[in-house]
Amino acid sequence: MTTETPTAAVTEPMPLADIDLADLDNFTDGITPWRMFHTLRHQDPVHWQPEQAPNSGFWAVTRHADIARVDRDAETFTSTRFVNLEEVDDDQIRTRASILELDGVRHRALRGLLQRQFGASVIGGYTDFLRGLTATTLDAALAKGSFDFVKEVSADFPINVLARLLGVPPQDNQQLIDWGNRIIGNTDPDYADVLLDSAESEQYRHLPFRSPASLEVFEYGRELARQRRGGDGTDLVSKLVNTVPKDGVPLSPQDFDNYFLLLVVAGNETTRHTISHSLLALLQHPEQLARLQEDPSLIPGAVEEFLRWASPVYHFRRTATRDVELGGKQVKEGDKVVMWYASGNRDEDVFGDPYDFDVTRAANDHVTFGKGSPHLCLGNLLARTEIRIMFEEFIPRVAGIRLTGDVPRVRSNFVNGIKKLPVEVTLA
Repeated sequence: MTTETPTAAVTEPMPLADIDLADLDNFTDGITPWRMFHTLRHQDPVHWQPEQAPNSGFWAVTRHADIARVDRDAETFTSTRFVNLEEVDDDQIRTRASILELDGVRHRALRGLLQRQFGASVIGGYTDFLRGLTATTLDAALAKGSFDFVKEVSADFPINVLARLLGVPPQDNQQLIDWGNRIIGNTDPDYADVLLDSAESEQYRHLPFRSPASLEVFEYGRELARQRRGGDGTDLVSKLVNTVPKDGVPLSPQDFDNYFLLLVVAGNETTRHTISHSLLALLQHPEQLARLQEDPSLIPGAVEEFLRWASPVYHFRRTATRDVELGGKQVKEGDKVVMWYASGNRDEDVFGDPYDFDVTRAANDHVTFGKGSPHLCLGNLLARTEIRIMFEEFIPRVAGIRLTGDVPRVRSNFVNGIKKLPVEVTLA
């Protein structure tokens, strides 16, 4: 079995007419998305992508500089019409909007509720906990010799961290993982209760991601809120229910529901998939793994390359608030404008040899967490810390590791996810 995905495969020319970023089946082989992005960056970097009804098509923005321009300009490219490809009406916006779908004063106020909890001083205080948790996770997995790295390590570890931040018992971990899979995996038959593009999903149109699992998350979060309202806890739920945002407008029950759901989903999925992709990359590039084994001091810098390479979120969408020129194209007010972060992370104008996985890459200006955006990922420092500690603990423990089966990917053009990563290890 080969694990190598050569540069030639992902840069093989693809006719512009064959590109379809809306076809989810193009995102399951680990090669086709990169071929599409490569062609678009070189031939049509702001590309009009048609979609099937009821959607109306979108502008695909694939170059690093254009992505940064869109991400920074919330006045021209708003999040308030939602950040996924699904087109929503005003009624859906009223019921489903989370902090992701807000701009301006209210966005800053809600972001500020938890900003300190994800700041350097607080995250630095978690280091010993994270290292101990990592060791426990790895000891249990590595003792098996052969195991699914996703199930035993990359999904298990971040969810334990999230449980600590939320103040919920570890025995709820599997339920939190399951909810994340069902909600974010709403276009994958292996995960979704109801597929996003099915007629059945219409009855769930007022729920986040049109997923009935959202109702279960809401119920779980509301019980936590009931228990902690009026207390002095420092967990994320206590902060949400006992703090008034700086704009003076308290969280409504709906605000809490959507904020809590976002924490459950975002707090696990992206870190999990980055860790999975990072190990797969090290298996595909054993010389890079050897460099980290020989010099573990390279690992903190390597984390940035892990994040660039993994690109766990393919895209985020904005909506034009006015007619504007972008990349030589005339974008009309109301058009969807989609930033393909994964493509920006392979832009030859920014990254030398972008298809080389290089753990010593310097000046790694990736856009994995956004670029200069008011929506810059709130948990980026926590994610970086989790990934760093995971590989600082994992690499010295392992003398050899090999892939023992197929690596299926999530059927999604939103999350760049790995479902299984079967490996066999030899301990150091």
